[in-house]
Amino acid sequence: MPTSNRLRRRDFLKSAALSGVALPAIAEEKSPNEKLSVAVIGVAGRGAAQLNAAAEENIVALCDVDSQKLGAAAGRFPKARTFADFREMFDQMHRQIDAVTVSTPDHVHAPASAMAMRLGKHCYCEKPLTHSVHETRVLTDLAREKKLATQLGTQIHAGTNYRRAVELVQGGAIGPVREVHVWLGANFQNPPRPSGISQPDAPADRPPVPPHLDWGLWLGPAPERPYHPAYVPGRWRSWWAFGNGTLGDFFCHYCDLAFWALKLRYPTSVAAEGPVHPESAARWTIARLEFPARETLPPVSLTWYNGGGYPALVKDRHVPEWGSAVLFVGAEGMLIADYGRHKLLPEAKYADFQRPEPTIPDSIGHHREWFAACKTGGPTTCNFEYSGPLTEAALLCNVALRTGKKLQWDAAALSAADCPEAAEYLRREYRQGWTL
Repeated sequence: MPTSNRLRRRDFLKSAALSGVALPAIAEEKSPNEKLSVAVIGVAGRGAAQLNAAAEENIVALCDVDSQKLGAAAGRFPKARTFADFREMFDQMHRQIDAVTVSTPDHVHAPASAMAMRLGKHCYCEKPLTHSVHETRVLTDLAREKKLATQLGTQIHAGTNYRRAVELVQGGAIGPVREVHVWLGANFQNPPRPSGISQPDAPADRPPVPPHLDWGLWLGPAPERPYHPAYVPGRWRSWWAFGNGTLGDFFCHYCDLAFWALKLRYPTSVAAEGPVHPESAARWTIARLEFPARETLPPVSLTWYNGGGYPALVKDRHVPEWGSAVLFVGAEGMLIADYGRHKLLPEAKYADFQRPEPTIPDSIGHHREWFAACKTGGPTTCNFEYSGPLTEAALLCNVALRTGKKLQWDAAALSAADCPEAAEYLRREYRQGWTL
């Protein structure tokens, strides 16, 4: 196709998607036995997991900015068309795609997912859902508006352990919960292990860009900066331009349990402490979030710890020294949980406790649940309307950290009126050529 025609076509697609104009041949409801046509954006790392899961469906397109990784994936799925730029993929193949998985670095999650949903494609996105709070709300609203099947990549949510823990909390086993502590990577015998990077400044040297990497496409909407192996392939999370540090990486996994069990949505205040640097994420963070009363449930205080201090009650109240955990503190007892286990505390009190019959059905699998929803219009348990507020809470912790102020959060207005400095971190400007 001549360049001028391709550009006109892309302009049409962008204009139609942004204005909500219906496009022909977008994803339609399918028989549960009919295969989906899936496009995979990001084919290595977490993208490899999406490839493995989608292998049961019909993979029609593969997209990655690294030609070596793209070539390896294409070897597995030779019938799929390959692209370096997801915008070109949608330009040429939007009529052939039903559903899209997004497993890029965080800073590309939102533009890729938003474009997919505006074109009527079901969307699975790795966590955190987006790079900024504003982007999170855009995707949350799009999922609601378009009525598409969406799923956040919080795979632990599909396990039986979280389900049984949720049933205990919601069933009143520990009484009303007003306090939750969530810690990550604790080492109680030695000094806390820091996370993040040891050199916080942007690298000054200018090594050549590897020939297999399209650096401009990897940057995507992020501000222009020279390539450096300190950013890619694996360390981009440590830089504010591309990720949100350890907190952005794991908050959605562990705090998912608290959000689910306690029906949390938007906090009313957020405060955080830790080392702040303009370029790189904090090596440790302690964040405190306050949530309002919900229905018949009381207000909740949630405290997050990574790489730094840990709750005093772990020692004071003889809580097991698990390296990473979620601790619910109820009026009548406590419950501690991690990915694969949970326990009621104090153990002596609950020695003869009769566990209630399960009420939350076991999952058919995190990906399979999404594939089924794409075909039938059924629900998913980590849809963007649920995981959007979860991601927003995570990102607000970093906003509070970077401003150095406690945020009084107005979720409806998407602002912290008492902290005008927060505006700089709630949304970001996209580099020319990229849109949300």
